[in-house]
Amino acid sequence: MLVLRPKPRSTMKKKDHTPEQIITKLRKVEALTAQGQTVAEAVKHIDVSEQTYYRWKRQYGGMRRDQLKRLKELEKQNARLKKLVAELSLDKDILQEALQGKY
Repeated sequence: MLVLRPKPRSTMKKKDHTPEQIITKLRKVEALTAQGQTVAEAVKHIDVSEQTYYRWKRQYGGMRRDQLKRLKELEKQNARLKKLVAELSLDKDILQEALQGKY
């Protein structure tokens, strides 16, 4: 008889952090390491794993809050422009088919 057991859960809880929270936590680790703590000790204070810390550092490392805000604005504008281009391309294709009599 086959017995299915649930997979063991990781010891760390998964939390969703906003980019602003991530930048704040990165700065806190930088301050703690400047005071002489190791990275391992510092990341325990912010309740994340070292792997998460290094991933965040790679993604948001040199960014300030104002730069993050600008990045969000640009991403939002980029998404809007991509949607606009897609709609205009579709309109163009429809008009070309109508001109050729394929409607």
